[in-house]
Amino acid sequence: MTATSSRVETERLMSSDDPGIMVLTLIVRGVAMAAGKEDPKVTALRAQRTLNPRPEAVSDEHFGSCGFFDARDLVQVKYEMVRRVRADGDAVSHAAAAFGLSRPSFYEAAAALEERGLAGLVPARPGPRRAHKLTAEVVAFARERRAAEPSLRSVDLAEAIQERFGVRVHPRSVERALTRAERPDQEGDR
Repeated sequence: MTATSSRVETERLMSSDDPGIMVLTLIVRGVAMAAGKEDPKVTALRAQRTLNPRPEAVSDEHFGSCGFFDARDLVQVKYEMVRRVRADGDAVSHAAAAFGLSRPSFYEAAAALEERGLAGLVPARPGPRRAHKLTAEVVAFARERRAAEPSLRSVDLAEAIQERFGVRVHPRSVERALTRAERPDQEGDR
């Protein structure tokens, strides 16, 4: 069920003569939710970070006319936008507008598709890619302090790191960094 069809159904039921019919429908960021249950596809898209935050901005006729195209699926929207320019010869500005995206978004999507294929259209995980504050030097310092004084808590280590390096880190981040440093088979940070 789309947000539009949900709104139409709600209006139809609320304008009916039967006062016993009550429909609770919430429209949240263009996603229809009825009686507190979210569409399983929306749940899956959100979990995969591919839920389009603005599906209502997609005005392309294919996304409104058939069940195959889904404006909520950001990967599908980006792919179809790039395909429309590359295969059908549409202008970039026209395609971007029809798919509710910007011209820079088109160029980013086209480059990602070219470099990494369809997987390149999946948005990257948000946030830092590694423990950027806990450099090798900072972790070595924390390890040395812990080795010299095993009773030091991660809170104490975080304070010592702030005093020495001027970097504020959460005690749990210190614990994770020390755990990673103790595993010789671990490559890179998560």
